[in-house]
Amino acid sequence: MSLDGRVAIVTGSGRGLGLAYARELARRGASVVVNDVEAGAAADAVAAIEASGGRAVAVVAPVGPTETAKELVATAVGRFGRLDVLVTNAGVLRDTVLWKMSDDDFDTVVDVHLRGTFTTAREAVRHMRQAGEGGRIICVGSPTGQRGNFGQTNYAAVKAGIVGMVRTWALELRRAAITANAVVPVAATAMTATIPYFAAAVRAEENGEPVPAFFRHDLGFGTADDVAGLVAFLGSDAAASVTGQVIGVGGDRLQIWTHPEAALTAHRAGGWTYDALRQAWPTTFAGAAQSVGERFPELPEEFRPATS
Repeated sequence: MSLDGRVAIVTGSGRGLGLAYARELARRGASVVVNDVEAGAAADAVAAIEASGGRAVAVVAPVGPTETAKELVATAVGRFGRLDVLVTNAGVLRDTVLWKMSDDDFDTVVDVHLRGTFTTAREAVRHMRQAGEGGRIICVGSPTGQRGNFGQTNYAAVKAGIVGMVRTWALELRRAAITANAVVPVAATAMTATIPYFAAAVRAEENGEPVPAFFRHDLGFGTADDVAGLVAFLGSDAAASVTGQVIGVGGDRLQIWTHPEAALTAHRAGGWTYDALRQAWPTTFAGAAQSVGERFPELPEEFRPATS
């Protein structure tokens, strides 16, 4: 087993994608620290892993506070003797448009996603560097952080911020043989279940039926288990040379996202004044302007939601 003898922490792993990651890591031989804010969900996750022959322990606490990060690392080391892999998956949603978003809506999402990723990674890296055996930091991003999404100011900000941290950590941690990567999953979850466009795929997954090929191939949309293999791979020795990458995965599709690059470069002696920009923009720059948001193909008729 590729992760035999390794120890992993997976935040937000009581259900959904996080649970799929934890179970796959355990199936590959890792001992897993499960984390969730709900004691019942965490206990069920541990029981499921143990029932399949794996080793797991639960830490019930919200990510964000440094105290939780310290508890997660101390539990991994105290219970299993080491720490090799961290998966920062925990998250919450507080969706609403900008002009209706409250301070609490914004701060809650920042605290869990961005601060939670930072504090947990910082504590894990401190231990990994001291242990001197390398390690794997795997952070969970989102298409929203890459392209934006209506009603998700807070979520877009934190997911973009996580990618920025990952690229920075890849530089800082290289000498310690610690990799840092971001996974951008697209799968049937509690969030996507509320989106009519994905209804047929979510319904198939819930019924234990294959997700239709249109969703799996054309949209790269599948189940949580379709994402878990990438997480386990990035946590293994096979991915020792993979760092600083943003990798999208879902259904039958895997994508490596580009680092931001200039779409067009133009020079003008004396600089770009207001008048120069006003004259040149329509002919020189407008064609290079970048699109925002996800653009989905039209649903085949058999997958369209019924209308009243």
